[in-house]
Amino acid sequence: MNHVVKDYLSYVQNKLKEVSETQEEALLQAAKLVSDSCKAGGRFYVFGSGHSHMIAEELYVRAGGLAYVKAILPPELMLHEMTNKSTLLERLEGYAAAMIKLYKVEAKDTILIISNSGRNPVPVEMALEAKKVGCHVIAMTSMAHSAATSSRHSCGKRLFELADVVLDNGSPKGDAGYMIKGLDTPIGATSDCIGIALAQALITQVIQLLVESGTNPPIFKSSNVDGADEYNEALYDKYYGYWK
Repeated sequence: MNHVVKDYLSYVQNKLKEVSETQEEALLQAAKLVSDSCKAGGRFYVFGSGHSHMIAEELYVRAGGLAYVKAILPPELMLHEMTNKSTLLERLEGYAAAMIKLYKVEAKDTILIISNSGRNPVPVEMALEAKKVGCHVIAMTSMAHSAATSSRHSCGKRLFELADVVLDNGSPKGDAGYMIKGLDTPIGATSDCIGIALAQALITQVIQLLVESGTNPPIFKSSNVDGADEYNEALYDKYYGYWK
C-alpha cells in the first residue's frame, strides 16, 4: 500500500513556502490599510462564501485576534444549509449590495473579500459596492485560476481587478491540485489552509503596526483559558453590542 500522507504534507509546505516568498509585500500593504482603518475608528470587514467563509471566520472573534474584525457571513452563503445552495446564490447580482448596506460599510473601513476563483457575482459585487462607499478592498484569490477564467458578473471584472491589494493563495486552477497514481481527478485542495495562514499573517502584522503606533489593540483571549470570559465579554460589549 502506498502512503501519500507525507508527500501531500510536503506539497502543502511547498505551497506555503511559495506564498511566504511571493506575498510578503502584498501582506504589508494590506496590513497598512487595515491598521489605518482601525486607527481611524473603522472596522476590518471579512467576507467569503462557500468554503472561503472558513478563512473569514478564522479572523472573527478568534483567540489572539482583533476585536475590530466584523464578519459578513450570512448562513445561506455557507455550505451547511444545503450542498449547492451557496454556489447558486453566489451567482446572483444585487445580493452583495444589500450586504454592504446592512452591515453599514463605510469609507473608513477595509474589507477582505475571499474568493478562490474571483469570478462570481457576489464577491465581485461586494468589491464594487465597497469601493462605491470609499472602503479599501483586499482580495484573497487564486491568480492561476482567476486570470485564466472570465467573470460571471455583468461588469466583466474579476475580483482581483477591483482590489486595492491582492493576496494570491497560490492554488492551481480548480483549487485541488495533488495527483495520485490511478486517479485522473486532482485532490487535496489548498486554498483554505494556505488562505488561513495568509489571513493570520495579515492580522499579526496589523497588530504589530498598531502596537508600534502606540495603540493598545483589543485582542481576544481563548475562552478556554481561566479568567478570559470576563475579559472577552467586555470586548463583545464594546465592539459588537447591537452590531456596532
